[in-house]
Amino acid sequence: MAAIEQLLTIMTTLRDPDNGCEWDRAQTADTIVPHTLEEAYEVADAIERENWSDLKDELGDLLFQIVFYSQLGREKNQFDFEDVVRGICDKLIRRHPHVFGPKDPQGQPLMAADWEGIKAQERAESAASMQPQSVLDGVTQGLPALTRAYKLQKRCARVGFDWPTVAPVIDKVQEEIAEVEQELAQASVDQARVDEEVGDLLFAVVNLARHLGTDAEQALRRANQKFESRFRGVEKHLRDNEKNIQKCQLDELESAWQAVKKASK
Repeated sequence: MAAIEQLLTIMTTLRDPDNGCEWDRAQTADTIVPHTLEEAYEVADAIERENWSDLKDELGDLLFQIVFYSQLGREKNQFDFEDVVRGICDKLIRRHPHVFGPKDPQGQPLMAADWEGIKAQERAESAASMQPQSVLDGVTQGLPALTRAYKLQKRCARVGFDWPTVAPVIDKVQEEIAEVEQELAQASVDQARVDEEVGDLLFAVVNLARHLGTDAEQALRRANQKFESRFRGVEKHLRDNEKNIQKCQLDELESAWQAVKKASK
């Protein structure tokens, strides 16, 4: 706890009106949101690279973001770091009655695990005064688009708005591809319509990933990494063969790509 207290003191000093850091004093909750998102992605990147030293540093950077928001809240008498910690402690205990709740004489929990059910009850209670209530309430707008699509679909699935098998989901993906092709076949292509159909296609692909138990956001991140690694391999392959990538024809690039792809398997 001494380290946490030191971090909180550092944050207070950075925001000091007289002796603090000019940059830190100028920040608001809105202005540091991009930094928070960046730090969260850097945590994910360190984990994917299995670089545990970097992960430790990135977690520290992410923790600092929480401390920053807490300091801003304290300055406006809204909440402070202790309130944040107390809130998550209460939530974890409330959502794990099978762990923290009463036990029988043999030490077995008297209450079943029901994480999703408890969350749904919390949402219902918090939205009791807001009408009409939707099962989609609480799905954060600021999430990455793939993640938000997954969460919207999962919420709908809870009330039965979902296909029971994978086959119709695949059909839907194929249908959306056909609709993109249909827009492209128009004599005068409407870019707004193409964008809309591509969006529908992406949404359908996320739904397919969900039905297959695949995290679409993580799958795309891994695909990005694989593509980057292979393309860097193409660049090296061409350099090794004394070729300038900017002067290569498409067939040469494809040949190099296939060579790298074969070598990476």
